[in-house]
Amino acid sequence: MGNPDLRRVSMSLVEAVSENPHITVLWYSPKKVEETEIDDLGDIKLKPQPNEITWIDIDGVTEPSSLIPLLKTFNLRDSLIDQVRASLRPQVEDYGDYIHIVIRMMRYEDENSPIMAEQVHLVLGKNYVLSIQEGAEGDVFNAARDRIRADRGSIREKGADYLVYVLLEAVIDNYFKILEEIGESVEDLQDAMLDNPTTSALRDVRDLKRIVRFLRKSVWPLREVLSELEREDSTLIDDTNNIHFRRAYEHAIQAMDVSETTRDTLSDMLDIYLSSVSNRLNQVMKTLTVITTIFMPLTFIAGVYGMNFQFMPELHWRYGYPLVLGSMLAIVALMLVYFRRKGWL
Repeated sequence: MGNPDLRRVSMSLVEAVSENPHITVLWYSPKKVEETEIDDLGDIKLKPQPNEITWIDIDGVTEPSSLIPLLKTFNLRDSLIDQVRASLRPQVEDYGDYIHIVIRMMRYEDENSPIMAEQVHLVLGKNYVLSIQEGAEGDVFNAARDRIRADRGSIREKGADYLVYVLLEAVIDNYFKILEEIGESVEDLQDAMLDNPTTSALRDVRDLKRIVRFLRKSVWPLREVLSELEREDSTLIDDTNNIHFRRAYEHAIQAMDVSETTRDTLSDMLDIYLSSVSNRLNQVMKTLTVITTIFMPLTFIAGVYGMNFQFMPELHWRYGYPLVLGSMLAIVALMLVYFRRKGWL
């Protein structure tokens, strides 16, 4: 929109597309942390030291078949490649020796950038986590990386399942960030629609509804994923971490409630737009009606004296012209006074 105060509402939703993958391998334990970047998944070296967790983050998968070395290294099933290639709803599958989680990640940098959406696969195994991002470089996991590097909290004392919880929480927290931005945009749009309802404002409402609808479709099945992880009877998930997955589940419920409220508000804004347009139309019709009513007697007088009859009264009277004009002005003044007293003006 042209109004600089409403730049927030220019948010748009795009599917992230990657050109080159960015592969980061992070090993950590309670006492140390090591991080490196590699160009080929075949170069990954496992470090099976006790209490050491391996986190491999593949940011931007250009070709799913490039994951074949990863399947061999971690003994993963070939179906993972097909799942990465497909567009799936958030879900979780337990294969015994590892758990595969599919989620939707959305991120929003600032008001000048669109909302990026991409599918993310998390693979939880014994002492390792794989995060496979299908979109462009960049994610919402920097806070988790910083916690590991700086040894903040208890993340380095926990297992790989706790790392999965932290990554899921990061995705949910970013949902709230996007909903907060949308909420501010909605407030600006409400004021704009009341003052000056335009088609551009209506287009912004439509775009915001599309984002909220996509976010809702991402959060709804994510609740089921978190609920299953909480109840998961697997050796890969420690019972002490069930409370964390429960907390993430509650946060997903809150995000769902906020998205529902925002969606209802946006739907109500369509009614506001229609009401505002209708009021403006009524004002215009009211003004036109008053003008038409004022000119009706003037048109009658002009029509009478515009008739070309030879023996019309006052036709050759010296003061006829100014008298007719004065009468017209007096009629206009009287009608304006009358309309104002009636509250029509």
